[in-house]
Amino acid sequence: MTTSLGSIMAESLNLSLNYAERMLKDITPSMFARIATPGGVAVDSNHAAFIYGHLSLYGPRILEQLDLPAPLIPDGFDVVFSKDAKCVDDPDATIYPSMEVITTAFFNGHRAVEQVLRTTPDEVFSVQNPQEGRMRELFPTLGSMHNFYLGGHMMIHLGQLSAWRRMMGLGPA
Repeated sequence: MTTSLGSIMAESLNLSLNYAERMLKDITPSMFARIATPGGVAVDSNHAAFIYGHLSLYGPRILEQLDLPAPLIPDGFDVVFSKDAKCVDDPDATIYPSMEVITTAFFNGHRAVEQVLRTTPDEVFSVQNPQEGRMRELFPTLGSMHNFYLGGHMMIHLGQLSAWRRMMGLGPA
């Protein structure tokens, strides 16, 4: 049985990635960046493009914080998918990259993280969180912050995706 911190995080990440893959079922490229409008009323919530795009920023960030090579974040992602960006409806596919570009960035970044976590020594995760302010207050170590990014943070957004799917008439995945 493995009990390293990295292995524990990798197990949670693996569960999240498998869920994220299942959640793509029946989502078409034409609906990927659309705001849900159940009953003709727009619901101010994140759509699939925004959720996968936002989460795609974290795999490379984690690898960089571990001083490891990271896949490049595609141009513009850091602007349209930042924590401060607003999710908007994109019926003409002119604001967000394609479904394929976004999901590839998401899965490539996180699968790269999953591969290295199991061999990362525990002491690497014990260093102080390099972010300042509220994030350091909540997550004082690099490990506690990465654990949040790979578990809770991802599942928060995948929960939004689950709700969006239902509003789009897709049902559970």
